[in-house]
Amino acid sequence: MRARRLIAAASVAALAVLPLAACGRSAPDVAAYVGDRTYSVDRVDAILDEAQVAYAEAMKAAPAQQGATPAPEQLKLNVDRQDILNLLVGIDLGKRIATERKVQVADQLSAEQIGRELRVPNTEYAKLAAEWYDLYLGLEAGLPPAELTDDSRGDLYDALVKAGVAPAGWSADEQRQQFEQAPFTRQVSAVSAALQDEVEKLDVTVNPRFAALEIPALLQTQNGLHQYDLPYVDGNGQVTDISTPEPVATEATEQAAS
Repeated sequence: MRARRLIAAASVAALAVLPLAACGRSAPDVAAYVGDRTYSVDRVDAILDEAQVAYAEAMKAAPAQQGATPAPEQLKLNVDRQDILNLLVGIDLGKRIATERKVQVADQLSAEQIGRELRVPNTEYAKLAAEWYDLYLGLEAGLPPAELTDDSRGDLYDALVKAGVAPAGWSADEQRQQFEQAPFTRQVSAVSAALQDEVEKLDVTVNPRFAALEIPALLQTQNGLHQYDLPYVDGNGQVTDISTPEPVATEATEQAAS
């Protein structure tokens, strides 16, 4: 989720991505397998389409009250199919972890609040976003802090740089020094490790059309609330000969084929 304003929380988590394999776990209409549960591409698309319609209507309504008309680019929701799948799978795994480790999850955010903030009222996307952040905040508070490794610290730093939260150019020693002063990084590592354990246990596999799985993260700084996405594994780097996806058709290739 790429909303830049939401709740005042420092949160991040990561989710491992494994390639689709044979033996019935490579159906093209399935976006992800989580244990014996599947999430279809159609559902991902439906959630995104509903959110896009709601966002465009909200954007048109606001300036209309002042006699203005929004530009076409202002009607485009800054969310894609990857963001939707991130939430669906993240919520699934997070619920399992909370149950297994007896972590209390409080109802801190409502779909109504999220819908207003993101301008996607009365949508499944708003419900998923609210559910994920309630779940993550519970895991963040309920799991014992963990130590960061150089690799996980580097991944976190790269994500913060990409989002414009941290300056580029820190050495490994500088990353270590800066993150030692940020207690949330240990909580982040604990949630990430728990998600990784669950992924391995359930044999989570993801359609190669989705490059990776990322968990939306929010970080409160002196300059306000920032959002960033932290992938645990780049799915493109793990696609095998069995699971290599066919090229996604574009308008140009479709015309050429017709």
